[in-house]
Amino acid sequence: METLDKIKQQIAENPILLFMKGSPKFPSCGFSAQASQALIACGEQFAFVDILQHPDIRAELPKYANWPTFPQLWVDGELIGGCDIILEMFQRGELQPLIKETAAKTTSTDGTADAE
Repeated sequence: METLDKIKQQIAENPILLFMKGSPKFPSCGFSAQASQALIACGEQFAFVDILQHPDIRAELPKYANWPTFPQLWVDGELIGGCDIILEMFQRGELQPLIKETAAKTTSTDGTADAE
């Protein structure tokens, strides 16, 4: 499967998806740590892709998303943004309802899932 097809499939199959460095339990950078903590605080399951384990995705996703940095949060197939936007939305109380609404559309369990 081509990298771009893999990225599109991951975004399509995971309503809440965080492309990050490391994992939510073991983030490999401060920005990924902050973004995943904000998502965890929303109390809903989300998927993640560790871009450090997938250099092809790390190289291609910024071009596809037209967003140069990581982490990247995708909700319902749309790019929400990176760490600053995620934290700003969380602090304003805008992230929680977005995540809860999206999670309510799908049946899920609490926690995180590896989208790889």
